[in-house]
Amino acid sequence: MPRVSQSHLDARRRQILVAARRCFITNGFHATSMQDILREADLSAGAVYRYFHGKDDIVMAIATDALDELTSAFDEALGGETARPLDEALDQMLGAIHRLSVTQDIARLILTVWGEGVRSPELAAFFNTTFHAVRQLVSRAVVQRQERGLLPSDVSADSIARVLIGALHGYVIQNALLDDPDPESFRRSLHMFIGNTVRASDPGTASVPRS
Repeated sequence: MPRVSQSHLDARRRQILVAARRCFITNGFHATSMQDILREADLSAGAVYRYFHGKDDIVMAIATDALDELTSAFDEALGGETARPLDEALDQMLGAIHRLSVTQDIARLILTVWGEGVRSPELAAFFNTTFHAVRQLVSRAVVQRQERGLLPSDVSADSIARVLIGALHGYVIQNALLDDPDPESFRRSLHMFIGNTVRASDPGTASVPRS
């Protein structure tokens, strides 16, 4: 019997995950059965169970892939040694979320995965680990900007990172649920908040009390 190449194995695993993603995005996790996934992938049960023990395994693999895509976008925008302007880095992250939402429906998938994390302790633990890693990445970027006077230094970098990540989470939710997420308006408004924060951190821009 000829040996199956690793590229063939990887392609088959990807075929299963792509099919499962379509099912989960359309019907949700609980309404999707293994039979639905088999039909969508056009594979036998034996072919699928060679790669995954069951639906929970597939859910975990999809959650990992989806969050890895977003984490990679954050890392690309913020992971460099040189501190880029924060608005540019956020623009890059917002652009990645929008692009992945258009091409892969990533926002709806992430929202579905987050909901499943409420039920699954394993997924919840994975989310906590992923969020901690992203928070550290964003916190390091915030510290770089605080040291250059680009963000207030009297607020902890971790607190600022949590708020920025929360804004990006909100953008994911809007892309998933709204008919008109309006990425340009979201971007401009986020720039406004960042600009006000930077100006507030500059003692030279302190407001003069009105008489």
